[in-house]
Amino acid sequence: MAHLLHIDSSPRGDRSHSRRITREFVEAWQQAHPADTVTYRDVGRQPVPHVDEPWIVAAYTPPEQRSPELWEAIRESDRLIDELIAAEILVVGVPMYNFSVPSTFKAYIDQIVRVGRTFAIDHEDAEDPYKPLLKGKKMFVITARGASGFGPGERYGHMNHQDPYLRVAFGFIGITDITFVHVQNDEHSSESLAASIAAAQAQVAQLVAA
Repeated sequence: MAHLLHIDSSPRGDRSHSRRITREFVEAWQQAHPADTVTYRDVGRQPVPHVDEPWIVAAYTPPEQRSPELWEAIRESDRLIDELIAAEILVVGVPMYNFSVPSTFKAYIDQIVRVGRTFAIDHEDAEDPYKPLLKGKKMFVITARGASGFGPGERYGHMNHQDPYLRVAFGFIGITDITFVHVQNDEHSSESLAASIAAAQAQVAQLVAA
């Protein structure tokens, strides 16, 4: 039995393509694995706080030295990290905004990439002091983009700061097994968008079956 963490980050509701495909992914997964459990978080419509100075002070203060105020400053971060640690599988919907991720999802990443919880610093290792603490998880990322051609070597590939950023940010904490499913051409013809959605749905079916 596995536990899934399902995250959406689009501010859209029914018009969101990333929400549609993550929902279909999780529903198909639950049909194939009825014993598995799911936690859902919507950072697109219920944003998490941005990191502020009390958060930084709390994160870098040893737990035994934190005041009640500092514990409160990272309470939400602890909750988000606990959710992440509890999950073996992540299904995440992330639209492309200005060639990267929405600010709401960046705020989520800032909350979960935290020293002592998801990565450690080994000051005795001069070559690579940063050590990931989360390993063995599988991540599926559903993106939604206005155009196509953002793959390596394609016409907009050099503008794609979404896939590489997500690989680096989650890889830094140990989540390196990441599969992307792309919905593209939202700003173009309905036919090209429909074809992209159908391709994404077919990829999801293959991933769930595997």
